[in-house]
Amino acid sequence: MSKEIKIQNTAHGNKGNLVDGSILAHLIRLTVPMTWGIAAIISFQLVDTFFISKLGTSYLAAISFTFPVTYLIFSFTIGFGIAMSSVASRLIGEGKMEDVQRVATHGLIMVFVVACIIALIGILLHDTIFRAMGANPDMILMIRDYMLIWFGGNIFITLPLVGNAAIRATGDTLAPALIMGVVALVNVVLDPILIYGWFGIPAMGLKGAAIATVFGNGCAVIASLYVLGAKKNLLLPLNDMHFHLFRDSMKRLLIIALPAGLTNSITPLVGSIIVAVLAVYGPEVVAAYGVASRIEAFAFIILMALSVGMAPIIGQNWGAGKIERSILTVKLAVIINVIWSLIIAVLLMIFAKNIAMIFSDDPAVIDYAITFFWIVPLSYICANPVNAWVSTFNAIGKPRRSFMIIFIKMIILTLPAIYIGSALYGATGIFMAIAGVNYLSGLLIHAWSWHKFTVSDKAQHELPNLPQEQE
Repeated sequence: MSKEIKIQNTAHGNKGNLVDGSILAHLIRLTVPMTWGIAAIISFQLVDTFFISKLGTSYLAAISFTFPVTYLIFSFTIGFGIAMSSVASRLIGEGKMEDVQRVATHGLIMVFVVACIIALIGILLHDTIFRAMGANPDMILMIRDYMLIWFGGNIFITLPLVGNAAIRATGDTLAPALIMGVVALVNVVLDPILIYGWFGIPAMGLKGAAIATVFGNGCAVIASLYVLGAKKNLLLPLNDMHFHLFRDSMKRLLIIALPAGLTNSITPLVGSIIVAVLAVYGPEVVAAYGVASRIEAFAFIILMALSVGMAPIIGQNWGAGKIERSILTVKLAVIINVIWSLIIAVLLMIFAKNIAMIFSDDPAVIDYAITFFWIVPLSYICANPVNAWVSTFNAIGKPRRSFMIIFIKMIILTLPAIYIGSALYGATGIFMAIAGVNYLSGLLIHAWSWHKFTVSDKAQHELPNLPQEQE
């Protein structure tokens, strides 16, 4: 049986075969349903922000403090999802379905343990974390209502990330999108009921928002495991878990998961530092930045979906030795990033005030949000293609390069820039610093990455006898 036939059979039909056919058609087919899936994930924070904002500016500021922390944990654990997608898609490209089953099963066990450790650390260090971010004692008490429940339910939030990544590696982005879409609907329904106390249920405020989030993701765990086991046959039977190969599975995943997780964690970590610097200027600035960050994330859902959807295409073609198809995938992804970023930038600048007023009636919050939308959005044109490159290097098994890209952008450039901007022009200076770094780093990273991928990586993959670049 040929490798191509194996790919088609194991992925349940021709749609799982990404090494033939139109690259653009594959990108669209994988990105569109993934857009709904990521929209569902992002909507948890956006919906929480909307309903909680109606309780007042202090509550809005409290939930804004939680965003960098929850995003940091989400970003680190999604590194395991990235690893799963990268390893599984390349194994499928090589026709090794038994290894795919083993890695998927062992990956879920591993990430369960990791989620438990993160939950324990978060609960024990809760006050220390938010005190370091600049939250005052009263604010910490409000944050605690949300975060202790969120930390406790972190297992349910983490497991679907890896399970859905294994499903996507087969070329199926519809099932994960449907799962998260239903979960998001559950959250939308439960949020106002638990936050405001409808239908005889006591009003729980921030606690209610956290409970809705955890409960919704618990539903996602059940659905993901069902699809993996019953529909995709991607899980090993309980009576033969191949634990003697668990070390091999961990090695395959961790070599990508750890650097990818650390790479993803840098951005929200720097985001938490930005919040701490902005906190000096008052809760109104923090609230405005929280609103802007969530709108920013929601506006670029399609690009997040693209970065996820392109990974299995690149991975399968790279594994099958079809390098030009991988290069074409990256080229199309970068073009889409630039066009969509320009469209969003124009819309955010035009409707800045209208958007800000949806989340707050506080004049100071509105003014700061407008300032952000007038300064930062145009820089997205240079900044967003960076994410496509990070996804590309993870997909071909070079996560350390992705780490270097984000480390230089966020640690070497952004951190000094925000402190300089703050010293010169206050909160507005911080927004200017963010935009300036986006322009500079985006252009430099794209030029460097394109050369490395299309010249040295291509040559090494096509001619294995060449000295391999050290990862």
